[in-house]
Amino acid sequence: MSKKTAFITGASAGIGEACASVLAREGYDLLLAARRIDRLTELSDRLIATYGIKTHLLALDVRNADEVFSTFSNLPSEWQQVDVLINNAGLSQGLDPIQEGDIGDWDRMIDTNLKGLLYVTRAVAPIMAARNEGHIINIGSIAGKEVYPNGNVYCATKYAVDALTKGMRIDLLNKHVKVTAIHPGMVETEFSVVRFKGDEERAAAVYQNLEPLVANDIAEAVWFAVSRPRHVNINDLVIMPTAQATATLTVREN
Repeated sequence: MSKKTAFITGASAGIGEACASVLAREGYDLLLAARRIDRLTELSDRLIATYGIKTHLLALDVRNADEVFSTFSNLPSEWQQVDVLINNAGLSQGLDPIQEGDIGDWDRMIDTNLKGLLYVTRAVAPIMAARNEGHIINIGSIAGKEVYPNGNVYCATKYAVDALTKGMRIDLLNKHVKVTAIHPGMVETEFSVVRFKGDEERAAAVYQNLEPLVANDIAEAVWFAVSRPRHVNINDLVIMPTAQATATLTVREN
């Protein structure tokens, strides 16, 4: 039985990095994409040394359609058969009311969370469809299930991911390609640092006095979905820390 390959976007940190570690543990060869190639190299070296897998690294900005399609079409032939695609690259920028929003922030969120996911899927899905096999996992958010104050555009992008996931599942149904959405609540990664543009103190306050999820919690859920038998698909999975009931309602212990 040949080894399987997973393609992970945004693999240099957070949930993407954790997914790479978990799938390497399970024997997958990894096609890892991110803008920070130095971080990918460190991760690759560690996973190869620990698990003896193969990796192929892509310095890729998913927001650039030409770059996505050129990169994928020029992959070595042995890396073009992707068994699992994890559309993980995403970000939130700013936390402003709509009337004060920064248009640059809006563009970065739409270009990354929505258009980037579409570009990568468009590059990979035809090969899965031709093989009548494959699994696409889109990392969404509780923000794609509930809109919260000042979440506006970020929530809109994650609602779009939720809708696209359903659309993909319908379109690929007769091609036997599985499509899963995993929607985390509060996960302590670099996400909040990016949202608050490097303000680490403000980012840390998001998780103060509660125990959030960690990236590996989501990676293990990804592996659960990937490891189901061929006839089983996990359509939609919302994962929250015990201390969080909704997008905005948490319990904090002093």
